[in-house]
Amino acid sequence: MKAIEDITGIDKSRLESFTASVLEEINPGKNVLIIITDYTRVDFTDKIVPLIVYNFKKKGSEKLDFLNASGTHRSMTESEFLLKLGLEKKDSAISFCNHNYSSKDSLISIGSISSDFVKKKTASQLNKSIPVKVNRLILSDYNTIIAISGTSPHEASGYSGGLKIFFPGVSAPGVIDLFHWSAVLVGIPDIIGTVDNNARDIINEGSKLIFNNINCDVFTFNMVSSEKDNTVIPNGLYVDRGYEGFIRAYSAAAALSSEIHVKYIESPLKQAVQVIPECYDEVWTAAKGSYKLQKQGVMADGGEIILYGPHISCFHSDKKIEEEIKEAGYHCKDYIKYYIEKHPEFCRNSAAHLINVSGPGEYDSVKNIERRKFRVTLATGIPEDICEKVNLGYRNPDTLKKSDFAGKEKIWIEDGGKYLYELKK
Repeated sequence: MKAIEDITGIDKSRLESFTASVLEEINPGKNVLIIITDYTRVDFTDKIVPLIVYNFKKKGSEKLDFLNASGTHRSMTESEFLLKLGLEKKDSAISFCNHNYSSKDSLISIGSISSDFVKKKTASQLNKSIPVKVNRLILSDYNTIIAISGTSPHEASGYSGGLKIFFPGVSAPGVIDLFHWSAVLVGIPDIIGTVDNNARDIINEGSKLIFNNINCDVFTFNMVSSEKDNTVIPNGLYVDRGYEGFIRAYSAAAALSSEIHVKYIESPLKQAVQVIPECYDEVWTAAKGSYKLQKQGVMADGGEIILYGPHISCFHSDKKIEEEIKEAGYHCKDYIKYYIEKHPEFCRNSAAHLINVSGPGEYDSVKNIERRKFRVTLATGIPEDICEKVNLGYRNPDTLKKSDFAGKEKIWIEDGGKYLYELKK
């Protein structure tokens, strides 16, 4: 593994010099696939992609395809691709591809994770195999694949980045659904902010199958970054090759991320406002504001998390997922598991989202009583009646003032959803 890291920030010349030296050792061939994370991930992809394009073209690469590993997020526009990649224009050698998780023609099945493995990793809560079906592009006739990802605390994998860009980043609906469902059965408090966990084991197992079917060199460019005054600061870049290389780079990136992306509080919070940035333009992604306050002891019993994002007007841009959310509503795990017993065809990925936003709780199906540890309130462009319908609170975003959330047991978080909060031990 080759790495450069600095918790205070890596300046432009050092980053460019390091990246150039790494690229000099790669023989890309004529056809290259570069997998990137989507518009919701704030990182410094735009600082390294122009160097990759320049270097590879100089070495004779004629085809540079960029694949957006979007999972179930919406597709990116060409202008969003250009901004993400730091490119001024797209020339004849460059193609932009959105991963279409619902297109059967773009997917190929390569095996499955055994039900025994899944059962073990979910403490017997899920006894079902997970199919490994991925975007056909990654198994196409490429000479080299580059995967560029960023690492920060993540609710379904411990930390983002690494092999997650393949599984479930460019996987099929069944993979995405069952992976997120298995992760939610393990639970956010036991996953988020941990390097090794049962959900990450499932990612690794699925990715192993993928790598066994790829017939070219695969490199990871694993980033760690921070933000200051709306500027992205590179803090780490880890480059390695192959399946084991991805794990090495991810582990190193997660170690640095734990120093940068985790904030500590003195006592449990009764009210927390997460100011949601523009890049999270649906509740589906704005929900990180709830996820990252769910470590043990961070929210007081009966507390409230307010997701403040006036620019948000929907739960998900996909109409099917939007309707699923409105159909079932946001509830704790016990409630949603009971709901799925009555509606077995309900999408497990949507179910996982509903549970993750709601947080821990208990549900008595006989008395139809649900008790949740904390409340989640939307201060967005979504009307009050819709919030009530999906079992979330409502606040008029125009009424929120930062000064009202000063003092003990309250917090106003400007970089909503971007930092993991833990109770100081």
